[in-house]
Amino acid sequence: MPASAIAGSWASLPTPLTDWVSVYDVIQSMGFEQMTPVQSSTIPLFMKNKDVVVEAVTGSGKTLAFAIPVLERLIRRETRLRKNEVGALIISPTRELASQIHSVFSLFLSSQPSEPVSDPENSPDLYLKPRHAFPPPLLLISSNESSHAQDIQRFIETGADIVIGTPGRIEEFLLGKGRAVVNVKELEVLVLDEADRLLDLGFQASLTRIITHLPKQRRTGLFSATMTDANAMSELVRVGLRNPARVVVKVQSKRIKNVDAGKLLGKTEIIEERRTPANLQNFYITCRASEKTIQLCRILKHEIEQHSSSRFIIYFATCACVDYFYRVLPTLIPPSMALYSLHGHLPPATRTKTLSSFTTHATSPQNPAVLLATDVAARGLDIPDVDVVIQYDPPADSKTFSHRCGRTARAGRSGRAWALLCGREEDYVDFLAVRKIPLKRHSYFADDAQPFPTPEDDVRPEDDAVVAATEKIRRKVATDRGLYDKGVKAYVSFVRAYSKHDASYIFRIKDLDLTGVAKSFGLLRLPKMPELKDQCLEDWTNADVDWDVYAYVDSAQEAKRLSTVNERKRTTPVETGRKQKRKKVEQAWSKQVAKKDEKERRKVQKERKRKWLKAQQTTAEQPKDPREGHGGDDDNWEDLAREERMAKKVKKGQVSQSGFDEQFFDLS
Repeated sequence: MPASAIAGSWASLPTPLTDWVSVYDVIQSMGFEQMTPVQSSTIPLFMKNKDVVVEAVTGSGKTLAFAIPVLERLIRRETRLRKNEVGALIISPTRELASQIHSVFSLFLSSQPSEPVSDPENSPDLYLKPRHAFPPPLLLISSNESSHAQDIQRFIETGADIVIGTPGRIEEFLLGKGRAVVNVKELEVLVLDEADRLLDLGFQASLTRIITHLPKQRRTGLFSATMTDANAMSELVRVGLRNPARVVVKVQSKRIKNVDAGKLLGKTEIIEERRTPANLQNFYITCRASEKTIQLCRILKHEIEQHSSSRFIIYFATCACVDYFYRVLPTLIPPSMALYSLHGHLPPATRTKTLSSFTTHATSPQNPAVLLATDVAARGLDIPDVDVVIQYDPPADSKTFSHRCGRTARAGRSGRAWALLCGREEDYVDFLAVRKIPLKRHSYFADDAQPFPTPEDDVRPEDDAVVAATEKIRRKVATDRGLYDKGVKAYVSFVRAYSKHDASYIFRIKDLDLTGVAKSFGLLRLPKMPELKDQCLEDWTNADVDWDVYAYVDSAQEAKRLSTVNERKRTTPVETGRKQKRKKVEQAWSKQVAKKDEKERRKVQKERKRKWLKAQQTTAEQPKDPREGHGGDDDNWEDLAREERMAKKVKKGQVSQSGFDEQFFDLS
């Protein structure tokens, strides 16, 4: 850990740690030989009766900043917790992060070898936990290996001082099946990790119910790398913090700028604040949309050859994109690269297995490991030896950009991050600079993975390697129609995600080269999309594929396709020269919704008009009262007709508005 990231030794804490907690080999095994600024600032406050709101860059050691105080507070209790009582509750937004926090606590608890000691003065059903020795005190209730009922059963059998989980599972544990079992009256600490993410996602209702159920006499801590956003800060009152201490650990970097003052050249030192780790080199490359996949492969090659990098994470916009590139990217990279895919649509067991395999994969420059992921792997995951992060697609939420970059350069280590931007997307660099995320431009990589001298798109032709890469992917896709379906799904999902970017004035569909994106995906043909209507298709050529015989590798899918084809042939009418039914014009989903709403509105108007006409007809058919004068209705109709004629003259300018008013309205 560099000196700039050190904020004192663990022995310098105002309140010394309990002997077994301060086992230095446990802390050092996590890469923290000395305290980081966030740890030295937070631990003393949280060990006392103080709520905290902590903001620090990713990889700065926030997990230890709350794990150690939680353990200390539970150990130092004057009265011991009963078997059915919970002392600390830790809530995280994802299963993966919950599992990681669980592993951190497990490291400390496994360092205490003492066995539970029974208390003969108490009944067995009120089993008391020794003050300085923990029985199995840790319960992870967001594991894919257990159900809600199994979580409750484990708690009944072993008890738990500390419960870790996601909001939904925590709510069910406390307020659902576990309401009559779990006692939170003695709860000491509540921790919300990645608090802004918990507040931004759809967890507000669950968190409100959980917090209302907890005792008010507790300590609460909110931890995140991006807590300065107004929407997250406005939720602090709802979360229930009382006069919290705010801890903000800033990262500053020095930049030397040449100045010309009175014709005397000089240099000035500028201090810049940033929300990314100090040891992170954050680059971006501008390229055409058709060249993104080529640049991705060349970045991998450059990092392996020039920096001996061996562990990579590549971020895509959608789950479908991850799923597709996981299958086609091996055609463009060396076979020695081990690929892993992680996204939210995978079953929890698969996600856990993938993350474990990637983390434990023995890597080297000759045998690198690459994880293709969505933003499900952007926050909180601590994989210390990630060398490089590549953002194939910028995230839809700009706050996620710094979290993605923070998967590398963790705990004082160095790392590099790359972002691929196309055309107008380069304005995103200034957008991020305002948010204190600096990016440095890097030259376009040429065919030999060396920087190209002129990276601007407008001074060079399209890379010749685009055609070759597209053909390689197409040959792979042509072997299985299922890959074609995945490619189309990935392409459509990317376009939809792009249109919903929070920086919509930068990421605009009309400015994006959609045919270039299709080339980078290696599509066999363009899908039918309204977004492609105004695109120039002159440089696009469909692959030469016989679609009648293009088959699925999966036998069940192929049988279904053949059945559909035969049914279509059987039911399709023979051409008889009659005018065929016009095909329905495809529209964007937003236009379809608007058209449906307009249709409903017209339907309501027609119904109202029908009822009015019916009422008028009923009135006309009723016999007139003989006592009424004759010609009254005719006079009214004549007045209305005269007024309408005069209104038309006003509209044409033949009569003034004042003249119209004088004739038909009493202005006296």
